[in-house]
Amino acid sequence: MAGLSYLWANRIKYPFASQGYIRAWAKRILLLPQVFKRNAQRNALNRAGARVHETAEIGEASIIGNKSRLSVGKFSFIGRASMVLHGSINIGDRVCINDGVEILTATHSVTDHAWAQIAKDTVIEDYVWIAQGAMILPGVTLGRGCVVGARAVVSKSVPAGAIVAGNPAVAISKTRSWELDYNPCEFLAANQAWLVPDRSSK
Repeated sequence: MAGLSYLWANRIKYPFASQGYIRAWAKRILLLPQVFKRNAQRNALNRAGARVHETAEIGEASIIGNKSRLSVGKFSFIGRASMVLHGSINIGDRVCINDGVEILTATHSVTDHAWAQIAKDTVIEDYVWIAQGAMILPGVTLGRGCVVGARAVVSKSVPAGAIVAGNPAVAISKTRSWELDYNPCEFLAANQAWLVPDRSSK
């Protein structure tokens, strides 16, 4: 959602020269390079064949392979993650992928004399949260709203709403709310400067 047209159209408006006005515009100008940088990353991926929605946020992610195999939905955030596109990675809306996450789409057959590569697609549905350092192995589907804990290694698909952790990842007793309604991109400081009211100002 770092597109300037979106931020401008949805910006919080303060009375001219008020404390809120001055503070907001100071933050917006200071953080503008971050907006430009993420815009450039998204645009570069789309020029290379990916389908990244204009409201999605792509940080300093390492994305290797055929970019046409990547799709990212509305208001999704990808941090300093690593993705290898031997198979496709389809990311839904309002997904949060934190720093250090690795998403793999291929493996090798250990019983094949030629060590053949096996590519498998990965699906990450709406509102999934993948915490820092988790690894998603080839062929996994992460159901709507599920949570993958930090450093977890996921080798099997995860049902909607489940919370998994560990290596190998297993479900814990808690489940997530079904009534999800948030935008992970709003938590970025560069976007908060435009979209979230400055509560310290009167």
